[in-house]
Amino acid sequence: MTESARSPEPQPAPAVRSAAMPFIMLTVLIDMLSIGLIIPVMPHLIGTFTQSQTELAHWNLVVAATFGIANFIGSPIIGSLSDRYGRRPALLLGFTGLAISFFVTAMATALWMLVAVRLVSGATMSNATVANAYVADITPPEERARRFGQIGAVFGLGFILGPVLGGVLGEINVRLPFVVAGTLALVNLVYGYFVLPESLPVERRTPFDWRKANPIGAYTTLGSLPGVGLLIGVVGLSGLAQYVLQQSWVLYTTFKFGWTALDNGLSLCAVGVMSVLVQGFLLGRLLKVFSAQRLAVMGLVSSAVAFTLWGAASQGWMMYAVILVNVLGFAAQPAFQSIISKAADPRIQGRVMGAVASVQSLMAVLGPILGGSLLITVAHLPRGDWRIGAPYYLCGVLQALSALLAASQFRRMRRQVVAATPAS
Repeated sequence: MTESARSPEPQPAPAVRSAAMPFIMLTVLIDMLSIGLIIPVMPHLIGTFTQSQTELAHWNLVVAATFGIANFIGSPIIGSLSDRYGRRPALLLGFTGLAISFFVTAMATALWMLVAVRLVSGATMSNATVANAYVADITPPEERARRFGQIGAVFGLGFILGPVLGGVLGEINVRLPFVVAGTLALVNLVYGYFVLPESLPVERRTPFDWRKANPIGAYTTLGSLPGVGLLIGVVGLSGLAQYVLQQSWVLYTTFKFGWTALDNGLSLCAVGVMSVLVQGFLLGRLLKVFSAQRLAVMGLVSSAVAFTLWGAASQGWMMYAVILVNVLGFAAQPAFQSIISKAADPRIQGRVMGAVASVQSLMAVLGPILGGSLLITVAHLPRGDWRIGAPYYLCGVLQALSALLAASQFRRMRRQVVAATPAS
């Protein structure tokens, strides 16, 4: 469907727009705080049930892949349900799933319990998907890159506070961060129920369709959007690199540098600080200098270099140095979200964001398998060995391929615009 063939996008009243954005930002902040709390300690909790580093890497892979599989199936369904019933009910469902997941994890007495509860939380937790659709509901297309950057900055703020607090609490008791995370999820549930306004008017809701809500239908939805094309591959490959990074970070730094939960919490805090600085403050200035397309490609190239350097790091401080210089890498995701969101009809933003999340969730299945398998093969190596960085060398290649695909798609789009100009 061409841009001219679609019905004009309804514009919300300015008062609603200014009131709703702070509401969703606070919701995302609390959500990311709760998730950030458990990242530095989850592998250490799994380690209480295992006997060796190789076994730990294996079960960490299983737990992460279970969540990814459930989220892969659930994300497009939750996204489509939010198009039918509104964003607020979908968010409340996600908060409920998170709270259950965290409290049961804190009480787990066996590995199968960790696997089972991640299955439940993965199926219900699509908060990022729905939050992005919420932002698209209340934001004109020309402002979405900046607004998605603001949401990314809030994600980063959650990663500043969450992992550090999780690392500190994990030093006291490895299960304590899960109790606090579950409490925060309940706070978000109460806040969402009593305070968070709905962003999707009844007249802009669309019927739920199982054919379009499944992952295959979600990919078809993405592929039909004008100007997306190869960007599906970009979302997939760059998402795969990000999930390999996320699932490997704690074990990688533990195996290579001997980092504790607190060390990992501080390093993830540094990632959060850079995310806030770039997406919250620098993104608007970068978009005045570069188009969203060019910024996205430069961000992917920067990330490819950063991943390779992380893998080659021989000392812990080098991880921080790479985080500091990877400025453009933090700008790529909101740029891509803006490009895809602009290509979508306003009535199916939830389905489209659910489709993007479903692609990323598939990568969340493959990421732990690839990264975890590589970590299993290098877990026996001595501390500091360069080969322990194998997952990050793979990430560098994936990000480089993403940059090539994105550049090719954007060149194709420019040629189409040039070709259409004389006819118009």
